[in-house]
Parts: sequence; C-alpha cells; structure tokens
Amino acid sequence: MGNNALIHPYSVLSRDENTYVRIVSGNGVKLTDDAGNEYIDALASLWLCQIGHGNRTVIDAINAQLEQLQTYNTFEPFSNGPAVEVAEMVRARSQHPDGRVFLACSGSEAVDTALKFARRVQQRKGDTDRQIIVRRTAGYHGVNVGGTSVQGGAAYREGWGDLMPHVLEIPNDDIEPAAQLFATHGERIAAVITEPIQGAGGVIPPPTGYFEGLRRLCTDNGALLIFDEVICGFGRTGSWFGGQTFGVAPDIFTFAKGVTSGYIPLAGVVVSRDIADLLEADEAKFMHGYTYSGHPTACAAGVANLGVIESAGLVERATHIGGKLEEGLRALQADGMIESYRGLGGIWACDIGRDAAETRDAFLKRGVITRAIGNALAFCPPLIITDDEIGQIFDRLDDALRATAP
Repeated sequence: MGNNALIHPYSVLSRDENTYVRIVSGNGVKLTDDAGNEYIDALASLWLCQIGHGNRTVIDAINAQLEQLQTYNTFEPFSNGPAVEVAEMVRARSQHPDGRVFLACSGSEAVDTALKFARRVQQRKGDTDRQIIVRRTAGYHGVNVGGTSVQGGAAYREGWGDLMPHVLEIPNDDIEPAAQLFATHGERIAAVITEPIQGAGGVIPPPTGYFEGLRRLCTDNGALLIFDEVICGFGRTGSWFGGQTFGVAPDIFTFAKGVTSGYIPLAGVVVSRDIADLLEADEAKFMHGYTYSGHPTACAAGVANLGVIESAGLVERATHIGGKLEEGLRALQADGMIESYRGLGGIWACDIGRDAAETRDAFLKRGVITRAIGNALAFCPPLIITDDEIGQIFDRLDDALRATAP
C-alpha cells in the first residue's frame, strides 16, 4: 500500500499510485505514457474526446480566451460572450432550437440540475405531489446525489446511506412494465430519465419502439421525458444528439463530455420552449447555479470544438466508423472469438462470454485502451479515427482474445 495523496475515481483506494499507467501526452487518437509506450485511445478518454487529442484549433481558442478573460461568474447581472455563444450553438443543433440552456461543469451537475428542473416545473404547474423520478435498469447518470439515486445499477447506489426519495425503476428492455407503472403512479410521476444508448451500463441500445412508448406515456400522463445525452451527444450516434437519431424529442436533455471533447470541463441542460415558458413565468429569483456556470474559457473551448466537429464532418463520420466497427466485430463473432456485439454510430460493445477485465488488460499491453463492463469490452473512439487505426484495434483485439481464451 502506497502513501497516496490522490484518490482515483472508481478504483481500489489501497492501490499504489506507482502501479497506475501515467499518461503524459496525446496526439490524434494516440496516447503516450511516461515509459514511452503508445496506445490507441479506443475509449476517447471516457466517451468524450470526439476531435481527438492535441487539436490546435481548440487549444489556440483556449489560450486566446485565457489571455483575454480567464474566468468570471454569470450570476446576475454578469455575462460573457463565449457562454452566450456556446449556449446558442448547442440549442441550434438540438431538437429545441428555441429552448434555453443552463451551463455547468460536469454531466453529474447537469443531471442533478435536470432532476431539479423537472420537479420545479411540476411545482410551477401546481402538481406539488408529482415528485417521482423513473429510472431504467442499467442506466448511468453520474455520481452526485440525484444522479446516484437514479442509477440503474444497484452497485452505484449501495453504501452511501439514504439517497433521494421518490425514485422508481423500470426495465430497460420492455415498455409494458413502464405502462403498468404509469397506470399505478401516473399522477405522481414528475419525469422519466434515460440515456438514448446506455453507455456505462454496457452500451445498450433501446428496443425498437421503446422511446416512442416512453414519450407517449410521459405526454399522456403529464410527466417529462429527460434524455441524458452526456455520452450520446455531439455526433456520437451519427446525429448531433441521440434523440435525433431515434426520432424522439425529450422535454429536457443533459449534455457534457463531447461539447468540448473534454479539453476543459463543460456541461449543461437544454429545456424545451414549453418548459422555458413555465420557468420564466416564475418572477422569483432562480435559486440554482454553480460557481463555474458559463465559465468563459470552458465555453470558448466548446465554441471551438463544435466548430471543429462541424467543419470536419465528424457527425456524419460517426456512421462510417460504426460500419467499420460493426464489420470488425461481426468477423470476430464469425470466428467464435466473441459471443455477441451491439452498438450504433461511434459507440459499441462486444460480449466475450466471461469477465472482460483480463482481456482488457491484455489489450492494454498490446497498445489499445478500452473499458471492461462485466463481460463486455466497450469501444468509443475519437471520431477522427482512421480506417487503418480501426483495423489495428481489431488485429490487437484478436490477439488479446486468443491470449486470454479459457
């Protein structure tokens, strides 16, 4: 056991700092550690680095903003140009081009904000008893108290004591239990929260018609539909947002990660025009906000990053990447190396039929970074990845699978 100062997230806290892979540089889809080893970043850090590492356009925009105005709050009566611009850019590309945008730093902050918004809206409508939030099995929504409460994985919720009350769960693979839940509790349900594709829960796309069913249930019962677009947003599914890919518009959606490709933390919540109207009708001061809401340097990174995604055609590129990833996974399945695969656009997973941690580690030793989720290996590469680099991933995956076969 080392005398570590740093507590690593999602880690065994007694692990010695010296046993970690220390990343020191990144360029494109490649990373280098302090021993000089090079890796293909097949997870885009953590589902986020759409434009790859070391993009000069974004770096230069950050540096220019730092020279002009590094930071200042956006609490009334203050504002700044980058915050206004990035909010406009996000909503213009969404299903709510006339909606409004609240800015935060992390997906976890965005989720807790969305949950508060949902309950606030119901309070404004006079439905003071409408507080239930419905989560889906295997959903992941960050680690603040609200997000932890609506996690679809029990392991994330255990060991913290009492969490947020009034939370119920529905299966992620069948709309009928959701209909039954609404039949019983419909008058008390404030909102349903879901990812378009469940990411950290295992890269799980929805069943056909599932979101249309949720949208209908929410509309018919006066509940709000919240999409957590933290992983799916900004081109990952082949559209700017996952809701567009599936053709279903939420009332509220969260975003983070890909909005800056992680160069500087930025997140937010978009609300529809109808929701904005309800919130604006309240003449009392809006009692919610973070110190770094609308942080000018983070927002400048977002403006530049969204420009790169657009100019490089990365939203459309995700569909091509998806075809190549599916092709490689199909070949591995045909060879009996994996049991199944699933995904869409630039986010996929394969089930190897056993705990994937050993294979992940073997893959890492062969120079590819991925993520093990139970029996699955997850892939979410930067959207600038080339066909040749995708080919390298599968060559090394085949080798890692053979090396760890039971």
